[in-house]
Amino acid sequence: MTYCCGILVRDGLVMIADTRTNAGLDNVSTFRKLHIFEEPGRHVMALSTAGNLSISQAVISTLQEGLENPETGEKDTLVGASSMFRATQLVGRAIRHVHDLYAEGLKEADVRFDVSFLFGGQVNGGRLRLFMIYAAGNFIECTADTPFLQIGEHKYGKPVLDRSVTYNTDLYDALKLGLISMDSTMRSNLGVGMPIDILLARRDAGQSELNYRIEPGEPYFHDLRERWSAALRAAHNNIPRPPYR
Repeated sequence: MTYCCGILVRDGLVMIADTRTNAGLDNVSTFRKLHIFEEPGRHVMALSTAGNLSISQAVISTLQEGLENPETGEKDTLVGASSMFRATQLVGRAIRHVHDLYAEGLKEADVRFDVSFLFGGQVNGGRLRLFMIYAAGNFIECTADTPFLQIGEHKYGKPVLDRSVTYNTDLYDALKLGLISMDSTMRSNLGVGMPIDILLARRDAGQSELNYRIEPGEPYFHDLRERWSAALRAAHNNIPRPPYR
């Protein structure tokens, strides 16, 4: 399994992804799921993946090599996209291209074409945006009303974000809440695990402010886990018991 979340607040963008993949209890591996495309001063884009690893890797490789433009015959690439919307359309095209290549063979092997992406960033001084892209290549955009999107095993971390994140949340508070959401997911699902990759991009900065990997035993994350557990215990102890008899 996988858990990835993206949080888009007034000050910027936070992207968080775990790295655990498994094909059974005896086949657990670590693969990067948060991919960064950055040219300081021009664009910073982050693409996180969930679903079948072979499919997501094929999509990433297709984006890195480029897709032929049927009108010009040239290769369209993410780094050459004129806007985040155009870049998101290109990710959708790459997904459909991989589907055309492999879907029939996967179906014969009784393997579902299962993949989804979170794609966020800013291009050429345009709007900072965050999208969720589905297996069909279609997508939705994050809004100020619901300033986060999730893919993968999202149900355990969603209540944290639902109760705490707003569009006006401070950027580093958004990062903290995203990490609490990740910890809540890891506590409840062994298919999600460390290391954890993080990208933080401040609005209109033209480059990432933080590109970091949290390894097992990292002091801040360990402290965050302990403090969150203690806070939950204290909260329930401070709530009166139900009066029902």
